[in-house]
Amino acid sequence: MAILTKAPRGTQDVLPADSYRWQVVEDIIRETARLYGFKEIRFPTFEHTELYQRSVGDTTDVVQKEMYTFLDKGDRSITLRPEGTAGTVRAMIEHGLLGGVLPVKAYYLTSCFRYEKPQAGRLREFHQFGAELFGAASPTADAEMIALASEIFKMLGVTGLRLAINSIGCPTCRASYHQALTEYFSARKEELCATCRERLATNPMRILDCKSPVCSGIAAGAPVILDFLCDECKEHFEGVKARLSDLEIPYTVDPGIVRGLDYYTKTVFEFISDDIGAQGTVCGGGRYDGLVAELGGAPTPALGFGMGLERLLLLLQAQGIELPEPRPCELYLVSIGEAANRRALALTNALRKEGFYVDCDQMGRSVKAQMKYADKLGSVYTLVLGEDELQSGKAQLKQMDTGETRQVELSAAALSEVLYQAGTDRLNDALADWFPQE
Repeated sequence: MAILTKAPRGTQDVLPADSYRWQVVEDIIRETARLYGFKEIRFPTFEHTELYQRSVGDTTDVVQKEMYTFLDKGDRSITLRPEGTAGTVRAMIEHGLLGGVLPVKAYYLTSCFRYEKPQAGRLREFHQFGAELFGAASPTADAEMIALASEIFKMLGVTGLRLAINSIGCPTCRASYHQALTEYFSARKEELCATCRERLATNPMRILDCKSPVCSGIAAGAPVILDFLCDECKEHFEGVKARLSDLEIPYTVDPGIVRGLDYYTKTVFEFISDDIGAQGTVCGGGRYDGLVAELGGAPTPALGFGMGLERLLLLLQAQGIELPEPRPCELYLVSIGEAANRRALALTNALRKEGFYVDCDQMGRSVKAQMKYADKLGSVYTLVLGEDELQSGKAQLKQMDTGETRQVELSAAALSEVLYQAGTDRLNDALADWFPQE
């Protein structure tokens, strides 16, 4: 029976005490994406397996080892989404969104699934913010996507990130690069791990991404893709670098970045932190100009990135970045007897409609227990309602942190005015702390 009360390995619950951190991060992401002209897209949790085989690539670890794939009741092969780009592209093609005004900018906040060894910052169900831009071939689009990710980190207060960029060329110039890699790694084939020996015949660029110390050591001396770029790819990459400089976004060129999915072309990039251990890449992406056509659409330049939310939250924690907690309960109405409880419920409902967080007893607790509960909620004020208060139409409002009391009219309008003024005073105090007078 223990299995019924334990989450599957590689998954985690986000409990009510912690969910506000996710909400703050998601709100900042949504607002920043809006300022850049991106609108949300939502797509299914699962797709036909062929979509990921065609887009992500048969030779990638994602397809070969990590996908959750099963047959449905119609004997169709179905896969839980391992990433968001393929589903976005499929939706763009299916609904004809690329035949209208370009560019099309879309973002998503979604869960993804990969069968991996669970560790800090790497789960089997993980959450991702992704942004995709369709229809723009200009290096300006590359710079804008990188700027969007950079701005989100800035808005969250993250520091110390390194932006690494590279160009992995187009199919034309990559063919000669693949040949050079094949010749280089073939000379040391027997030293490679079993997986990389298979990659040598299918996609030698994947060897550059191997985490084996032996393979990565061999890869360190491999030919560099930047030496094989065609004139168009060189010009594009120089344009990206120039625009990043215009935007004052610092970067380093890392020829070792190839990303883990086969659909990438030209620009690839990663934002990397040294504060969260081995899983230091918190955002990665690049161009995939051939993917729309590969999946059956009209040839359309495109690019995007993915940002892991679990890793992002780990990074915020590692850097000691405090996220604003939700507003506490502003007023708790303590009631004595059924008539008072009914009046408390009516006042609670009326004040909530005015935008205040107000609560009252639903448990039939004693006055002492209600006060203790109000304290646990962090309620700013309490007000006790009994027979005397109902008859007089007045009650004592108590400020919990100071113990000060004042008499107030027992009406939603009067209480609303008091709570509004108290909230304004607290906001002014907070602003004074942030912007002290000279």
